[in-house]
Order: sequence, then structure tokens, then C-alpha cells
Amino acid sequence: MSNKKIILIDCQVAGIAGNMLVGALLDLGADMSKVTGAMEAAKDFVNGCNSIEVVVKDVIQRGFRAKEVNVVIDEEFDYRTGLEIMNAVKDCAESLNLSDKASEMALGSVRTLMEAEVNVHGTDLEDVHLHELGSADTVADIVGAVTALEDLVSLKDTLICSTAVAVGGGLIKISHGIVPVPSPATLEILRSRNFPMIGGPVEAELTTPTGASLLVNLTNKSVQFYPMMQAEAVGFGAGGADLEATPNIVRVILGKPSGHDSLSDEIYVLETNVDDVTGEIIGHVVEKLSKVGAREVCVIPVFTKKNRPGHIIKAIVSKEDVGKVSRLMMEELGTLGVRVIPCYTMG
Repeated sequence: MSNKKIILIDCQVAGIAGNMLVGALLDLGADMSKVTGAMEAAKDFVNGCNSIEVVVKDVIQRGFRAKEVNVVIDEEFDYRTGLEIMNAVKDCAESLNLSDKASEMALGSVRTLMEAEVNVHGTDLEDVHLHELGSADTVADIVGAVTALEDLVSLKDTLICSTAVAVGGGLIKISHGIVPVPSPATLEILRSRNFPMIGGPVEAELTTPTGASLLVNLTNKSVQFYPMMQAEAVGFGAGGADLEATPNIVRVILGKPSGHDSLSDEIYVLETNVDDVTGEIIGHVVEKLSKVGAREVCVIPVFTKKNRPGHIIKAIVSKEDVGKVSRLMMEELGTLGVRVIPCYTMG
């Protein structure tokens, strides 16, 4: 029997923040003392931080129960550099003896966050001045999220996916002045990873930079609809703001693949029919397709309209290679279109 698990982060309505994700994972059953202990340990690695207290409580958000995580910090700082925050996450993760996969997720999240700040402000990692993101709760949220995730599942046997993320709308005031939602850092994070986002449904900041950086680093892929799965548990994490139009909640579902024990990765089958190209051209295209990312290429002889002999050129690719492989097929074969068929592998 397969031990594979699926975690789906549903953030298409109220977005995501670091503490909301931690709350949802705790609601799913992650060890409370282990996770809060890891978050509070961050104080030992952030200069100027006197104490961190993590308070977790059940709240009602517009009729729905959820776990709210509040990180209460006593710290003194004007700003911290990106390098300071990266080193704090690295050192804290090492002290907690996180697995290689969990440490990779934590370091990837803080690196994505810092790179976004560097790109937005046009400076170096050592010189970028972090105000809101320089707080110790950035470190606590990142460490807490990966600790909770690792406590819940075996990361090497878990597919983590997410819906498109709601970012909100309107204007917010940050240390640099009034800016539109999503904030420059959040937008840069989502842009850099081609992660789908949705505006609204309210005028508020729904997705924070820390939430966005965790989302793009923890997930294997984004989905428009829930994958084929059997839900085993559902966790709800609450944000602190009271939104007018919707519960301020992120929903996380833990389950297993359904339909087959070994259902795993999502792939795409690309195919097109041709009846006017030579064997030499087909052989050349097969070779080029393999070089640009196609996992497998096959050529199937067929009869096309009016009984003309032709071929189906078929390639199996990963999601990120769909665009470039499709373009190559159209450019080299002269076909007017390529069929794109999403599939799940078994094995």
C-alpha cells in the first residue's frame, strides 16, 4: 500500500499569511508544544529580540471555527538587513535538527523573501533595510510552518499543492509610504515563481510577503481545482483582521490520492497530427524535443482525412515545459495547433 499523502492549501478566498498557515497546520494536528517551542526559539538567533511568546487560541470567524496564532514579541530594532534574517532562519533551523527537506523549505522561503526585497529596492542583500519584514516574527512564522508540516507528514512522500492565492486590493501604508495591494514584495514573489493570484474579494491586504514566500516554496504545484483525493482532515487558520465580506481563514486539507494507491505526479501529453512532412524532418524534431525537456517522444503512423498517410507526434512533458515544447512542435512541424492533455502518472 502507498503511504503517499496530499496537502492542499486553499487560499483562493482570504489569501495567506505566515501565522494563518501555522494555525491551519496546528488545527490539522501538528504538535502544539513542538511548533510553538520552535517559533519561540527564534529569539535566540535574532539580535535585539528579548522574547517571543506564541499564543494559540480557537476563534470564530464569521461563523467558522479556526485556530489563530499570535506571535507576541519584545524586541528593539530600527531595521535589520536581509542577511541577518537569512542567517537567523538558517541558524534556528539547524538548532531544531530539522530534516534536510524541511531545512531546504525554510531556507528557500527566506531566500525568496529576501530576493524579492533586493529586486524591489535595487540593492544588495547586505544593504537592504527590512522594517516590517525585519521583525523576529518573520523568522518565527517560517520556522513554525516547516516544523508543523514536518510533524504532520513525511515530506518526501507528500504532494503539496495550492489553489491560486487571493491577494486582496486597495491601498496599504508601509514604511516606504502608501502602496497598492498586493505589496511590491508580495507581487515580486508571486511573479518570480509564476504563481497564480486573484484580486479581491475585499479591499485589504490578504496575502503577506511571508505568506507568499512560504506558499511558493512549500508547494509542488498550483491547481485550479482540487486534485482527485480522499480528505482525511481539514484545518483552518485565522487571520487577525475582521473582513466584511468573507471569513478571514485559510483552509488546508490533508488526504491521500484516490482511485489508485500509486497516483503521483501530474504530467502533460502534447500531440499533433501531420501529413505533409518528411521522415527526415520528423526524426529531427524528435531529437530536438528530447533536448528541450520532453520526457518521452513517440511517432504513431495513422491515416488522416481522405485516407492520406500521416503521423501523430506525441510528447510527454512536465507542467513547466508545456509552453516551450508546444512552440517547438508548431515551429518545426508547421502544424496549426497542439493538443494539451493533463494526466496523472501511476507508480
